[in-house]
Amino acid sequence: MLKNNKKVMLVAVAASLSVTSLVACSSKSTDTGSSTTAPASTTAAATASAGPKPELKSLQVWQKDDYNTYPVAKYLEQATGYKVQYDMLPQDKPADKLNILIASGESYDAITTGGSTDFKALYADYAKKGALTDLGPLIDKFGPNIKAAIAPSALEAAKIDGKLYAIPTTTLSFAGESLYIRQDWLEKVGMKAPTTTDELTAVLKAFKEKDPGGNGDKNIPLTVKGEAPIIPNIAGAFGVPNFWNDVNGKLTPRLLDPAYKDYVTYVSDLFKQGLLDKEFAANKDATAKEKFSSGKAGMIMLHWADVPVVTDALVKNIPTAKAAFIPTLKGKDGKTGLSASAGFDRITYIPKASKHPEDAIKWMNAKLEKDTFRTMAIGEENKHFTLKDGAYTPIQPIFTDERNQANNFLTGTDDRIYQTYWQARVRKDMRLFDAWNFMNTLQPANTRVADPLGFAPFLPEFSKNFAQLNTMVSDYTTKLIFGAEPMTGIEAFQQKFKTSGGDASYKEVNDWYATAKK
Repeated sequence: MLKNNKKVMLVAVAASLSVTSLVACSSKSTDTGSSTTAPASTTAAATASAGPKPELKSLQVWQKDDYNTYPVAKYLEQATGYKVQYDMLPQDKPADKLNILIASGESYDAITTGGSTDFKALYADYAKKGALTDLGPLIDKFGPNIKAAIAPSALEAAKIDGKLYAIPTTTLSFAGESLYIRQDWLEKVGMKAPTTTDELTAVLKAFKEKDPGGNGDKNIPLTVKGEAPIIPNIAGAFGVPNFWNDVNGKLTPRLLDPAYKDYVTYVSDLFKQGLLDKEFAANKDATAKEKFSSGKAGMIMLHWADVPVVTDALVKNIPTAKAAFIPTLKGKDGKTGLSASAGFDRITYIPKASKHPEDAIKWMNAKLEKDTFRTMAIGEENKHFTLKDGAYTPIQPIFTDERNQANNFLTGTDDRIYQTYWQARVRKDMRLFDAWNFMNTLQPANTRVADPLGFAPFLPEFSKNFAQLNTMVSDYTTKLIFGAEPMTGIEAFQQKFKTSGGDASYKEVNDWYATAKK
């Protein structure tokens, strides 16, 4: 997932006039380009037009390797019959570059960006200004695989003013972060992994008082990164796993939920007792990981994708160390939940400046042909992966060498099967798979709470205000935990939140939510 760029909206406004003026000048071309190899896998739509296929230009999200020399690019050229020149957005400030390219009328045939709120806002802005091609008629004519593979709800959520201007690539819905604990510390203090908030407090007290790490009074029971005062798993035990949560049938920002005060009171109490890292506000992600892997901390907030690197560092420093994720905690009223992803991982659209919009759709449609999609995503059986009892297991090192970045070539997924294919990625390292599997398969399904706004359409007020409101709440929560702000001031801050865009966002979000539930 790409991180939100807080400057996106400002840059979008600056580019608006240029985008609007250039749309009228853009035109379609009948240039047919040069002939390429016949496709290895075909569908009626992919081969609908006879004759040579044009070379396409595609702008992609950043990756560390050149798209044009990556093995997936060569495979897709053979499978679809389309040669593609790939460019990519920069790693730093990609939205700034994207605005410039759209405003200048660069003739890309496909542009893929992240699917975050900020990039959805840019997409909507481009569509409303007439800079993008309406894909509905093209998909109806040339995209049977697109219509069959992508969930109708995802296509509907990608529409702007009732028209579809982008192909969504759906995010796989899974929980990412939770609390990772030193099992050997638990054994030393004679306790089991906590399953409730009361048990969590008891375990952290034992870590502080019984010195299982051998650090004396320098043991850190729990460490987290400073940018995350809302601690996954703990927040869920108070019923606020996501920024917006359903409260009595209304989507309510976490800050306005009555449970918010209970959450910050609990975490503030951990801090006062010395159970939460006293330096947490200053911790970078790497700082928190170093404290855990060096043996100073007994528990850390961690993403399952980081487990191999963190445990390798931990065992290097302390060969006898053992660690694992704790179960999903329950609060006093039985609430529980880990935030789970939902919505779009990325979106792909065709600018009006494209010279080959029909062929761009045919190319994306051909990529969703069943065998082509599987080979693009995870390679060839017995070369890149093995299949046993429905489980795809990668063959290393060729899987990593030739398919590790295959997800960046996706322009829509077959939502019925992709998660099964994707699991080959977490089987690259069984520690990775075990961590993912524990959180997303072994824990009860009701412990994963999907972001309720994941498939919301573009919401102007929400999109305009989200980054600012999120930062406001994060900063304020940190101050409450530290004791720099009194709990008695929460109501006054809630009013500030409402007048800073919270009320407008609440109305817009719930106007949509009322229709989405029907």
